[in-house]
Amino acid sequence: MTKITVKGILVSVTKLNNEDYISITDMIRAKDGDFFVSDWLRNRNTLEFIEIWEKVYNEDFNYGEFATIKSKAGLNNFKISVKELIEKTNIISLKSNPGRYGGTYAHKDIAFEFGMWISPEFKIFLIKEFQRLKETEFKNNELEWNVTRFISKINYEIHTDAIKNNLIPKELTQEQINKIYSDEADILNLALFGMTALEWKQQNKKGKLRDYANITQLICLSNLESINALFINEKLPQSQRLIKLNQIAISQMKLLMQKNLQKRIN
Repeated sequence: MTKITVKGILVSVTKLNNEDYISITDMIRAKDGDFFVSDWLRNRNTLEFIEIWEKVYNEDFNYGEFATIKSKAGLNNFKISVKELIEKTNIISLKSNPGRYGGTYAHKDIAFEFGMWISPEFKIFLIKEFQRLKETEFKNNELEWNVTRFISKINYEIHTDAIKNNLIPKELTQEQINKIYSDEADILNLALFGMTALEWKQQNKKGKLRDYANITQLICLSNLESINALFINEKLPQSQRLIKLNQIAISQMKLLMQKNLQKRIN
């Protein structure tokens, strides 16, 4: 969960199912006078907007029950809470979290519309601050990828030095040198990706295999390069190294993926 400041109001932004949700409970603080989410939900235009959004993005949306609720909108005795609306219609655009740090969260599309109920000015600043948050996140993710790629390249140089010192006979032709380097690189490709660089090129016909690796794969690849350099120094045959590297790749990828999952849950 992160915070953005909109017109002096701290507003929480969180991830739910890999989508951005914004606290409309926080946003209400910017509204003059008494104003509740249930007041907003009484309006027919609000319900129509939510209905259209749910039809587009929610396969489990209960159309019939929602239509019944919407038909009551505008009546003096009509009132419904977010919790009731979720339970009766299975909407996903709104989330109600109980507890001290809970509140009502809306998908960013809905939250922006809610911002208009506070004021047009508040909506504009909400979108502006949210976009600033996304730009910061993008830059951080890009930096993380570049750092990992750089580490992978450094370890690759260590790896190729080990090959040069232990596998390349003296005075080989450049073609022979390239062949040995290519084979050793493909040992790692096979261990981690299950294919050689040539096989990747034949299937995709563009780019390099490693350039399409994700951050987790690059971390594992970086480790494999260092480990393979040690195996080479120990004079292990290539076939044995491939088996060991593949086993290590499987083990490390499982561990890295598990840690990544735990981070998302926490």
